[in-house]
Amino acid sequence: MAAMTHQVLIVDDTQVNLVLFEALAKKLGASQPKTCASAREGLAWAQAHEPDLIILDYMMPDLDGIEFIRLLRATPGRETVPILMITANDQKEVRYRALTSGATDFLIKPIDRLEFLARATNLLALSDARRKLADRAAWLADEVHKATAAIVQSERETVIRLSKAAEYRDPETGAHILRMAHYSKLIARGLGLADGEQEMLLHAAPLHDIGKVGIADNILLKPGRLTPEEFSVMKKHAEYGFEILKDSASELLQLGAQIALGHHEKFDGSGYPNRLKGQDIPIHCRIVAVADVFDALTSTRPYKQAWSLEAASKHIQAHSGSHFDPSCVAVFFERWDEVLDIRARFRDDDWTSLLAPL
Repeated sequence: MAAMTHQVLIVDDTQVNLVLFEALAKKLGASQPKTCASAREGLAWAQAHEPDLIILDYMMPDLDGIEFIRLLRATPGRETVPILMITANDQKEVRYRALTSGATDFLIKPIDRLEFLARATNLLALSDARRKLADRAAWLADEVHKATAAIVQSERETVIRLSKAAEYRDPETGAHILRMAHYSKLIARGLGLADGEQEMLLHAAPLHDIGKVGIADNILLKPGRLTPEEFSVMKKHAEYGFEILKDSASELLQLGAQIALGHHEKFDGSGYPNRLKGQDIPIHCRIVAVADVFDALTSTRPYKQAWSLEAASKHIQAHSGSHFDPSCVAVFFERWDEVLDIRARFRDDDWTSLLAPL
């Protein structure tokens, strides 16, 4: 494997010193010296490039070596570049300050050629080790990212399969679940939730009715209106869903548990199961409530015809502040074109589209 070419920056306002240090740097092997007679010019170069070693004179007219080091160390990515400072023999205090400011090593004038080569070689070896460590850290970060992505994909597949299980016991369709999940993400984005939280909500929202697996068929699949007693049983699906998901170690399934429990709460406190009110209802539940009801109204069921978009919109807006969080309702209708796009996209039960963000 070819040896790495080192970039060695030499900063000195004396031309004879530049020539000397450049000649010595060339003896380091596989080194490419860059000379600057101005400290400010050298600083700009070091900030724009990635030197492996900087040889720096302390005494310069436009910027002394201590200030050079301070400004360079404040530059992102230049915190550990080896710096070899050149000082006079009587400048012991300067050397202390230089080391405190971030100089890696120093040499005293007049320069001894063998000492220069030994110190510079050691500092280049330090620079090589630093780069290898950075490359190793980047590799490890990439491996962690790959492993995490695999876990996330597995979690999301679990959610989709759980949601499909609920679908088989309920007259709702997979397309409904896909639409309400994307409506939920749309509202979350409009409310300013972080990108990661939006994605989490997209994949947790389909679990809102997972508790319906615990409802008897004669109630769940009844074609007509439920009696008060039957409706009391039906309402238990919120708590059933929470119980199914609550103890998971998965953050995604924990969010699904929260949504399952709270998506039938109402903003005025008249919902179920806990009659929570206003901001006491978790924001994710308030979001899903709008998304779920809107799509349920505009979808055909065995016991009802689909409402028109106009009728469903009027219903949602009429119940803003009572059933629904007004901020969620406002965001939903501010993005009406996107709502229609989602409605057009998910007309079939295309479950795999929930994995698209991966």
